[in-house]
Amino acid sequence: MASQYFTSMQESFRNNCKSREFPAHSAKVHSVAWSCDGRRLASGSFDKTASVFVLEKDRLVKENNYRGHGDSVDQLCWHPTNPDLFVTASGDKTIRIWDVRTTKCIATVNTKGENINICWSPDGQTIAVGNKDDVVTFIDAKTHRSKAEEQFKFEVNEISWNNDNDMFFLTNGNGCIIILSYPELKPIQSINAHPSNCICIKFDPTGKYFATGSADALVSLWDMDELVCVRCFSRLDWPARTLSFSHDGKMLASASEDHFIDIAEVETGEKLWEVQCDSPTFTVKEGKYDSNREAGTVKLFGLPNDS
Repeated sequence: MASQYFTSMQESFRNNCKSREFPAHSAKVHSVAWSCDGRRLASGSFDKTASVFVLEKDRLVKENNYRGHGDSVDQLCWHPTNPDLFVTASGDKTIRIWDVRTTKCIATVNTKGENINICWSPDGQTIAVGNKDDVVTFIDAKTHRSKAEEQFKFEVNEISWNNDNDMFFLTNGNGCIIILSYPELKPIQSINAHPSNCICIKFDPTGKYFATGSADALVSLWDMDELVCVRCFSRLDWPARTLSFSHDGKMLASASEDHFIDIAEVETGEKLWEVQCDSPTFTVKEGKYDSNREAGTVKLFGLPNDS
C-alpha cells in the first residue's frame, strides 16, 4: 500500500514533468549546485568558466558568467548559509571564491595539484579541496590559508563533512567509505561499502542518512548513527555518478550514464519517478532537477505541464 506522501509526490511529478533547456557554456558542464536559499543555480564547465542563474518561476535567467580560471572548472559548491558566496575548483591548481553581489573573484587560493573535488564545511569556516594526486587540503574560508593537508594512499573520489561538522568522509577506489574525526583528521572507521569503486557520497538534510553511489551501479543508504547500510537502490545499469536528496530528505535522486535520473522514496526505496535525459548525467541537484550535458546546456526539470 503506497503512502499518502508517495501518492501525492507521484501526482506532483505527473503534473510537473516538463523540462526546458538553457544555454550555459560553450563546452561540457561538469558541475551544478543550488545556493542554500534555492534561488540561484551555479554551473561549472570545461570552458574554464562558471555561470550563475536566477530561478524565476519556471525558467532560469542567466545572471553572470565568472571568468578567471586557466583550466576546466570541475566542481563547485555554495557556502552552506550565505547564498551570495560560492567556490570553484579547477585543474589550474587553484580554487576561487566568488561573490554574486560583486561578480568578482574575492579570493584565489593556490593549491598543489589539479583540483577535482570540493566541499564547504557546514559551519562555513573551512573549504576542503581534493586533487588528482589524492591530496585533500583544508583551507580557512576567512584567511584563505591552508589549515591542514592530507595525502592519501588510495584513490579519493568524493569528500564531505557530516552535518554535525565533527567527521569528514571520503569515498575511495577500493569501494570503501573512510571516516576521519574533524578537525583532528584521525581515522575513525573504514567501511567496506561496495565491491567496486565507491564514487559519490551525499548527506541528507535531516542528518538521519547518507547515501553512496558506486561503479557497481548500486546506490546504498546508510544510517548515520549506526553506520550500517539500511537499503540499496539497484535501478541504474551504469556506475552511479551523482546523488542528491530533496530539501526534506524524503527523496533521493541518483544518476549515471543511463539516460534517466532515478527518483526514489528514501524510507521505502520505491521508485517515485524517472526523469528522462538524452545524454549521460554526471551531476544532479534536487529542487527542480538539473543535469549537466555534453552541449554545455543546463536542463531544468519539474516544470508544470501547461507552462
